[in-house]
Formats: sequence, C-alpha cells, structure tokens
Amino acid sequence: MKNEIKRTVEILKNGGIILYPTDTVWGIGCDATNADAVEKIYRIKRRNDSKSMLVLVDSANRISRYVKQIPNIASDLIELSDSPLTIIYPQAVNLAPNLIAADGTIGIRVAKHEFCKNLIFALNRPIVSTSANISGEKYPQKLDEISLEIRNSVDLMVNRRFEGKPTYKPSAIIKLGLKNEVEVIRK
Repeated sequence: MKNEIKRTVEILKNGGIILYPTDTVWGIGCDATNADAVEKIYRIKRRNDSKSMLVLVDSANRISRYVKQIPNIASDLIELSDSPLTIIYPQAVNLAPNLIAADGTIGIRVAKHEFCKNLIFALNRPIVSTSANISGEKYPQKLDEISLEIRNSVDLMVNRRFEGKPTYKPSAIIKLGLKNEVEVIRK
C-alpha cells in the first residue's frame, strides 16, 4: 500500500486526477485545494461547477482547517454515525474556490476507508470525492461498471486490490447551520 500511496500523492501534488476506492463507491478525485484540478473533474463529469462536490478528510480534527466555524452538533453526528456521512458545513475556507458552493458551504466526509485515510494523511490535504460517472448517469457501484471514457480521462487508477469493503451506495448527507439547524439532504 505504501508504494501505491506514494505514487498517488505525486499525481495529486502535480494537479492530476485519480480514480480511487472509497468507503462508499469508486470516486474521481484530486487535491481539493487545487482549482485547476477541480476544474478538470468538472470537465470529465461534464458537470456544471454550480453543483459542488464533496471532500474527504482523514480525521474529524482536520475539518477545522476548511470550515470557519464548526456547528457544535457536528462532532456528535460524526461520532454516532455508523455508516458514511457527509456533512455540509457553512463558511468553507482554504479550499479551491470552484469547489465551494455559491452559498459558501462545503460537504465534508471523514474517510473510514483505509486506503483513503492513508492517502489523505500522506497528501496532508483533503481530496475531492465524486462518483465516477458522467453527471446525470447512474453512478457505478464497482470498478468494472466505470465507463472507459471515465477510466481514460484520469491520470491514475488506484489498484483494485485496495478496494476494501465499500457500502456500494452514496453517503447520507446532512446540512448544518451555525445555530445547529439540521437538514437531511439524503438518507
């Protein structure tokens, strides 16, 4: 795993796009602080940049680097969640501007997938995570379902042996407000 992570970090540091396993489904990713790389993903997915993408961090402690003020309820939600949970936070900072939604929010999920956690830790930055499909098409659950168009558009495809045990479905999404307002976006 060490060599695969080292190789993947180099691609990400150079603005490259990866196809990689997560705790949910295979994703397309890049360094979430690199606006040019984020733009490449929007082009690959043929997606309007008004529809933001989420980012993965390796631990809950890292969230404060990318959100001005974390609503108090967030830590409880992260701790109590027994399945992948993306939380949309207000007041995103220190990320590629084209990744942040028009209302200033960003979706962040704490990765529980071993390869992802190690990759993000080694990169020392969050990575974009978006399903490996053209926008509007059905998301692929497994690597074999990812189109050749997507596979051919990335700079590196992580070895499938690092897939682990994903859920094969997207994460739940909850949006939080600064006064601990909670809105369930996707169960």
